[in-house]
Formats: sequence, structure tokens, C-alpha cells
Amino acid sequence: MRFSKMNSLAVLVFLAVFMLGRYGEARAEVKIGILSFSDESRYMEAKRGILERLKDLGYSEPKTSFMLDISGANKAKAAELVHKFASANLDLIFTLGTSITVPVAREIKDVPLVFSVVYDPVESGIAKDWQSSGNNTTGTSSMVPMAKVMDALLAFLPVKRLAVLYTPGEKNSEIQLKDLQEVQDSYRLKIIPVPLTSKEEIAQIVPEAARTADALYITGSNLVGKEIPVIVDLAIQAKVVTVTHLEDMVEKGVLLGVTSDTYQLGRMAADKGVKILQGAKPASLPIETLKDLNLVLNLKTVRAGQFQVPAAFMKMVKKKIE
Repeated sequence: MRFSKMNSLAVLVFLAVFMLGRYGEARAEVKIGILSFSDESRYMEAKRGILERLKDLGYSEPKTSFMLDISGANKAKAAELVHKFASANLDLIFTLGTSITVPVAREIKDVPLVFSVVYDPVESGIAKDWQSSGNNTTGTSSMVPMAKVMDALLAFLPVKRLAVLYTPGEKNSEIQLKDLQEVQDSYRLKIIPVPLTSKEEIAQIVPEAARTADALYITGSNLVGKEIPVIVDLAIQAKVVTVTHLEDMVEKGVLLGVTSDTYQLGRMAADKGVKILQGAKPASLPIETLKDLNLVLNLKTVRAGQFQVPAAFMKMVKKKIE
């Protein structure tokens, strides 16, 4: 009898230790991937927001391991990284930017995917609906209503012709052009699409666009983003206003922007990721945008172009780039 009781006790102790060990292993084995299309500051700010919020919620090293990578705005490398992340046995993947989220969502169906700084996940084909993706994705969007951008632009300057610098084939860039075209009648202005597919075309095409338009809209095109200093210089020479919905573009020299805080978008994405790790299905979590937007003004560009800033407009500005 004593032997039997001792054996039973030993079994119970063994099971307790085993279960405790298993629980510890499960927490230690939480593996999270964060994949960005480029090192543009909007993506890096979102990543910072994700990592800091995860830490706040108890998901940090050594209990959580991270796989972090950047495709360098290279589609071939992006494809390699998608394959790498797919085979890494991750519990959760965060993606930053439309151009990397699209291939990840297309190729990885068995791992929860939380995206951020994606302009329009529905039009991009990532999700079926804003309320429920209908698949393994959810996230936060950097979409800004183009009506708000137009309100700000027209408060600065009466614009009749707006040239939109975009890159065909880049979903976010194409969608931003489409959204602007949808509001042009309401604002009685003409949208002029300016497709740009190479660095060389910037110097060839932008001067003419600046000559014939009252303002240049800077979309989230990766090509356009890399050439902001050149574009801004050309616009200043032509005394033409530049406008965007991306704060990091304003930091680089674009005159004004109506923007979302990408750090906060990252923190919101992290909250969704933790809910998923705790058992929620991605499709049960709505895709969100920020309601509070910033009107940002680059004062260096104002001075360089000798632009006159209306007093009423200046009162609306939330952030100034000195």
C-alpha cells in the first residue's frame, strides 16, 4: 500500500513539474515576426510602437523571441523574406507597409497576420472588409480621408489643378490617386495623374507637372519617397505647393500634410496581436484607422519657397517642422 501511495505521489509530482515546464516552454516559445518593406521612418516608428506596446503587455525577450527584417524596398528580397517567415514556425507576424503585406497575406495563410501603415487593405486585396477581413489578417491603416487633405490644401491656397505623383503597380499609390479622383468634383478641381516609374523620369516629367499645376500631391510611392528632395526643389523653383498624407514626407521637405501618427498605429496593431495570442481570431478584430489627424507644416520649405501662410491656416497647424 505504501509503495502504491508513494508511486501515486511521485506521478502527481512528475505531472505537476511536467505541466509547469510545458507552460514555461509555451511562453518561452512565443515567436513573433516583424517584417517591413523598407526603412522609411513611418515604418520604423510603427515598429517602435509595436515593440514598446508588446513589452508593456508582457511580450518581450527572453519570454518572447522576435524575427525582425526589412526587404529594403526590393520586391525580389521581399519574396525571399516571405518564404523565410513562412517556414519559421512563428506564432504571429506583423507587417509594415502595403507592398510587403500583400505578398505575405497571399502566401501565408496559417499564421495570424497583423499589418500596420497599410493605406487601404480592402482595395489592396488583403482583407475582404474593414469590419472582418474574412481571413487570417487584421491591422491598422494609415488611410486619411482625402476630403480632409483637400480642406487643408484649399485653406492654404486656392487650387484648381492638382498633379498627383504616383507609381503604377504600387497598390497604395494607385489607390491614393483613385481616392483623389473621387473627390475632385466636390472641390471643383482637376486631378492630373503623373505616372513615374524610374528615377530618371523625375527630372524629365515633374518640372512640366509643376509648371501646369497649382500643387503637387505626393503619394506613398516608394520611388517618389526616395526622390523627395529633388521633387521639393523642383516644386520650390516653380513656386508650387507640395502636399501629402504622410508625415515623414513632410519631414523630408513636402510643404504640408494631413497625417496619421504611425507610432500610435503600431501600438494599436500590437494590441490586436496580443488579443490574437490570447485566443482571438484575426477576422474577429476590425481594421482601424486613427480618428485624430495632424496638420503638419514644413517651415523650412515655407521659407525656401517664400510661401505666404494664411493666419487662419497657421492656427490649424498641429505640428511644425523647423
